[in-house]
Formats: sequence, structure tokens, C-alpha cells
Amino acid sequence: MPSSLVEVENHGPTRLLLLNRPEVRNALNAELVSDLLQALDDAESEKNVRALVLSGQGKDFCAGADLKVLRAIADRTLEENLEDSRHLGSLFQRIHRSPLPVIAAVNGNALAGGCGLACVCDFVFAAEDSTFGFTESRIGFVAAIVSSFLQDRVGPGRTRDLLLTGRRFPASEGLTMGLVDRVVEPSQVKDSALSQARELAKCAGSSLALTKQLLADQRGQTLEEAMESACQLNARTRATDDCREGIAAFLEKRKPRWITDLT
Repeated sequence: MPSSLVEVENHGPTRLLLLNRPEVRNALNAELVSDLLQALDDAESEKNVRALVLSGQGKDFCAGADLKVLRAIADRTLEENLEDSRHLGSLFQRIHRSPLPVIAAVNGNALAGGCGLACVCDFVFAAEDSTFGFTESRIGFVAAIVSSFLQDRVGPGRTRDLLLTGRRFPASEGLTMGLVDRVVEPSQVKDSALSQARELAKCAGSSLALTKQLLADQRGQTLEEAMESACQLNARTRATDDCREGIAAFLEKRKPRWITDLT
């Protein structure tokens, strides 16, 4: 199990992962990144977990890089900084490519790397009073690792605006631009995200995983390549146990019984 830097709560077929460094606004360091990677591994290895919610303990979701990390950057070698960057990049990719759908439940601030962490999730639920921002340019840094994911979410024009200005913006603007999927009352953000996760958990796990794989693999493909990969996946899916069970349940007008029946 992950260390205390990530708190785990099970809610039926869903799992809540809580960044557990409230004393530093859940700031990212190498240990927290490692614990999140381990928490993803643990969740994906358990058949009874169908969806994940990622949130933060305390007042904030995640305030970005830990101040101790920022102080150490100037004294590190290029190789050391590259290793640290790749470590965070591996977390973003793991969330993006996880076979489990991941919902960010954002409370308080989601800034810099913390905003990136929310951005790479499949859905972003935000409290009405939450604040977002890719603030790296304000301290001479570059929000490079999240840039590709952000363009997928909000398009190149808005990505240019957000990364160059480093401005902070409210959840309501995030909703308008497509970075945020739903805005709710602060007291309801985690419960709303868990409710969405439970709805996702009613779907076949293989369908969720293969859909996420399809969408990730289609990035950068030509139309012809994307269509061929989609046809190949469609044909393979028809032979899965989940597909057979889903069709049988539909025809028999009953609830499907997936690999693990969690209903």
C-alpha cells in the first residue's frame, strides 16, 4: 500500500485517492509522485476497483511544486533535473493511460503542476470557489510537461494564453474553456465526483480501458490510421466476454454481470 502521502478510501467499486500533504497545500515532490504511481498500480491490480477519484486533503487540491524542490533546482545537474522531470511526466502519462477512468475533484487551488495533475484526468470536477493556473511562467519556468495534454483539452489558442500569461482563473472560466467538466458547491465536490465514478463503474471495465487506450493511441494518427485502428479494436471487442455478456443482458432485459459483479 502507498505511504501516508496518499490516503486511500474505498467506496464500493470506486476508490478515492487523497493527496495527503495539507501542511504544504499538497505540493508535489518526488515522494508524493512515487506514492501516486504506486496507488495507481495498486488500484489497477484489483478487479473490484472500477474508477478513481483524485483529490486533496485540506483546503487545496495541489499548489504545484514543493518549495524545497524549487530551491534545489538551481543546484541540480541537467541529468538530475531531467530525471525529476521524467518522473512527473511518467505520472501524467500513467493517469492519462490508466485503464481506470480518473476524476479530479478540485478543491481550493490547483496551480502549476497541480493544475497539470487535474488536466490529465479524464474528468475534472471543481468547487465553485476553486482557482486554477499554469503559473510557471511567473517564476521563470515553463509548463512543458502538461502542454500536450492541455492542448487536447482546450485547444492551441487557449493553451497559448494560459501558458504564456501564467494567469490564475476561476472554475467558472475553466468550465467555459473545457478544462473543467462540472462546477459544484465546495462541500459537494468529492461526493459529486464519487457519484460520477459510480456511474462509470456500471460500465464494463474492459470497455472503459479499451476506450481510453483508443483515444490515447489516436493522438497523432492520420484519419486513415485512426479509422483502421478503430475498426481493429471494434472487431476485437466483439469477441470479449464483457461484450457477449452485455449483449445477452440487453436482449434478456437484465443488468449485466461483468467479470466482478459489484452491483
